[in-house]
Amino acid sequence: MISKVVMITLMLVGGSLGYNFLPTVWGLIPNVPTVIDNAVMNIALGVMIFYFLSIPAVNRIEEGILRLEAFLSERSASYLIFGSLGTIIGLILGWLVNLSLIGLGLPFISDVFPIILTVGFSYVGFRLGTSRREEIRRLFQTKGNKKDEEEDVLERKAGENFRKYKILDTSVIIDGRIYDIVKTGFIEGTLLIPNFVLQELQHIADSSDSLKRVRGRRGLDILNSLQKEPGLSVEMYDGDVKDVEEVDSKLVQLAKILDGVVVTNDYNLNKVAEFQNVPVFNINELANTVKPVVIPGETMRAMIVKSGTERSQGVAYLDDGTMIVVEDGQHYMNQAIEVIVTSSLQTAAGRMIFAKPVHSQKQIKDREENA
Repeated sequence: MISKVVMITLMLVGGSLGYNFLPTVWGLIPNVPTVIDNAVMNIALGVMIFYFLSIPAVNRIEEGILRLEAFLSERSASYLIFGSLGTIIGLILGWLVNLSLIGLGLPFISDVFPIILTVGFSYVGFRLGTSRREEIRRLFQTKGNKKDEEEDVLERKAGENFRKYKILDTSVIIDGRIYDIVKTGFIEGTLLIPNFVLQELQHIADSSDSLKRVRGRRGLDILNSLQKEPGLSVEMYDGDVKDVEEVDSKLVQLAKILDGVVVTNDYNLNKVAEFQNVPVFNINELANTVKPVVIPGETMRAMIVKSGTERSQGVAYLDDGTMIVVEDGQHYMNQAIEVIVTSSLQTAAGRMIFAKPVHSQKQIKDREENA
């Protein structure tokens, strides 16, 4: 939509320039026929020229508009109001100073220098209005109004690192844990679902592979649940990222444009985004972080479900999926036994716990006492 508006605007500018300046051009060329040198043709030529010129420029202008929208959406109302007032005051001061300079009639000082002063005064006014807005507001506040001052402090702190858009990846939607996380309120802002992610989900849901089809339909169900969740802001991004084919690359570029955060559980996408200085919320890292911490010497009950890679090892799992490697646990296959933790290891795939059966420790102690 933005690209169409930009293109139409440029074409209107081209038609206006063609109507005003092409007659002068035709006057420099002898014997130009009236079929060409007329108002309708001049407007049409201007529109055509600017149409072809707008094709390579539309993407750049659209990116700039999106960046401006993201910048404005992240700023508070007081920031925008005081910034606008400061800019207006700067323009008025610049105009008053320029009146005397223009009256001198000197080259550069009367022609170019007023433009520089106007830009400079407007910028200084904007900076002063935004950076000193709290001091300006206090001048018009009563001394007993402490509640408003506290709200201003909180608003200022929230605006420093807050990023409005949390852009969901296909993998994290299919995973489903994002729904439980947002229900707790730990993720603030707006969940953004790009159109190309929705198309990828639909493609997976229509796959001939039954497993992929189930995963795709699960992702669509999660999206519907997110939209129906009360108090949760979920938006669709209908645009596309030009000149990028892969969905992961589009996500990273979109996060750069909107200054958002990519939410994923894809390890490779996480590393690519970090390399390009794009903030990432990784659901797997969150899950590993909130897992209970075990200390060597603690006891727990574990069900041995399979053999380990080493001889006589057994493997058990906690309810959260943490793997427990039990020494000599192979002898207790499909049995729930008490184990004592010997050590734990944090890996990229998650946390691993190493343990021994409790009764083996008791046997060692009994032998030491008898000796």
